[in-house]
Order: sequence, then structure tokens, then C-alpha cells
Amino acid sequence: MTSLLKLRTITLLSLVIGHWSSVISAQPASPAPVPTELRSVQLVMTSTDDETTALATGNVILTGTNLRITCDQLTVIATRIGDKTATVGTLEKFKYILATGNVRIVQGDRESTSQRAEVFPREDKVVLSEEPVIIDHSNGFVAAGEKITLFRGKREVLVDKPRFTGPPVGDLSATAPAKSAAPAATSAPAVMFPKPRAQ
Repeated sequence: MTSLLKLRTITLLSLVIGHWSSVISAQPASPAPVPTELRSVQLVMTSTDDETTALATGNVILTGTNLRITCDQLTVIATRIGDKTATVGTLEKFKYILATGNVRIVQGDRESTSQRAEVFPREDKVVLSEEPVIIDHSNGFVAAGEKITLFRGKREVLVDKPRFTGPPVGDLSATAPAKSAAPAATSAPAVMFPKPRAQ
């Protein structure tokens, strides 16, 4: 691989990690930046005059600051600028990012699994589909559904056919005994990955 191609691949990876980190989650404290690394069995980059497509296949692992993504295949489409005759052009903005096959995204205490994760940077949204599950290990909440859409900057999540699991809620009925003292701290419940129901 030529040094120019290596440099552009590193630039592409830095942009990918930045988008995944900012679109999927807003963690309260920013950890110290670490280098972005992409590993896969194969990486193919192709360009037209207007865009570059990168396709990483086979045991894909993308790691970076507060982020680890594993999947079978990762596709990134970015607009390009500069010399249109260059084999791999200078990347400008992401148009689309797609992770497929055994997708797992981990950020801090949050984790998601699905068979398909799509990032639409221009719309500031991520769509998880094909058995999506999001787990917040810090509080034991689990969200699953047919499709989960996350909107960056809005703290908004749209879940089609949702199934939520969370910590137990105490007895709130009128006949419940009154609490005499603050309850002892308990650990978060064990988290199970729910399976979508057959339709």
C-alpha cells in the first residue's frame, strides 16, 4: 500500500470513528483520545470523481476513543474533493456508513447489538435493525424492538414494536407496606439479550 493510500485510509478511519462516536452516544465525560484502528480480512477502496467507497470485510474491528465496533462488513461512502485523477481522493464528508452481520457497538457502559447499523450523517441519525438491542449496563435498562432509530443532539430514540426491561419497581399499590428506612443499595439486574418474538 502506498504511503498516500495509507494516509488517506487513516484519514477515512478517523472520520468514521468521529461520526460513530458523535452520532450514537453523548457520554458525559470525554475520555482521552486514542488512535483509531481498523482491522479486517480485506479493505477495498474505490473512487469516482465525486465519492469514495471503502469496504472492509471479514472480522471487522474498529476501535477508537470510547468506541469499539465489531461486524462482518463495514461500508463507508464519503464525498471527495481535490484531484479527480487520484486513485483515492481527499475525503470531505460522510454520506453513509453501514455495518452488517453480527454488529456490536460498545461505548462506555452502553452496548448495542444488531445485524444492521446504518449511519446517516446528514440527517444526524443511526438506524439499528434486524434484531436490535441496546443495553445500558450502568442502570440495567434494555431496549429492543423491530427497529431502533437514534437522533443525535435530540436525546431522542424511536423504537418500532418496543420491548423494554429495567430494574424492578417497588410495590406502588395502596395496600403496600410503608417503607420505614431507605432500602439497601442493590446491584443492577443481570441483563439478558432479548430475542425478537416470532410474528
